Amino acid sequence: MSAMTSSTAPGASVAYGVSTGVPVVEAGGVPGAGRVLPTRAELAAVLPWPGLRRGSTVAVHGSVSLLFALLAEATANGSWAAVVGLSGISLVAAAEAGVELARLAVVPRPGSDPAGVVAALLDGVDLVVVGGTRRIADPDARRLSARARNRGSVLLPFGPWPGAEVQLRCAGASWRGLGQGHGYLRERAVTVHAGGRGAASRPRSCRLLLPARDGAVGVPADEPAEIARPRLRSVGC
Repeated sequence: MSAMTSSTAPGASVAYGVSTGVPVVEAGGVPGAGRVLPTRAELAAVLPWPGLRRGSTVAVHGSVSLLFALLAEATANGSWAAVVGLSGISLVAAAEAGVELARLAVVPRPGSDPAGVVAALLDGVDLVVVGGTRRIADPDARRLSARARNRGSVLLPFGPWPGAEVQLRCAGASWRGLGQGHGYLRERAVTVHAGGRGAASRPRSCRLLLPARDGAVGVPADEPAEIARPRLRSVGC
């Protein structure tokens, strides 16, 4: 199953069958140069920009929930996104995380030329997620990052990617919701670590709920304090 909608705005060009959705080219010839796509406020602590900078490559490692959190705010505010090469993606989970499915294209099996599919999507989509990154040779990966810079799109590899400006990883995951032998898993607390080069060279980290109880991203409350145990006191005989 895939959520895919086709539309062509007035004056938009079409390349490889994909309508060009990036903004009108500004001074310097780079679409949306210097602009950012919005992200959830909870992610601001780890990103080097106040959102996802157009033309950047942000690699996400090991967390589909974090990937959905990066797509949610942008698609909710009118941006288009595509996910390539992630055949097991759950659209229900994406919707719960806040991703606007009407603006999401899914290409679970890109065939024998995944780099060509990604290149075509970068011409017409604001955010492009790439799964199966090990199938793309390093020279092709660098060319795709350069294409994203030229087109003003955001490239989001899900896995290792040479030359990515930002690398995002999750660690220290702990599920919450179970009581004393009963209940349901409700939310997962993780530490998101960010590193990279340039503006992202200073390591950053923050503690987030991915997902929170409503399926979206949240900020965990303070860790519960230890249960107070009654203290023994000596009494006179």
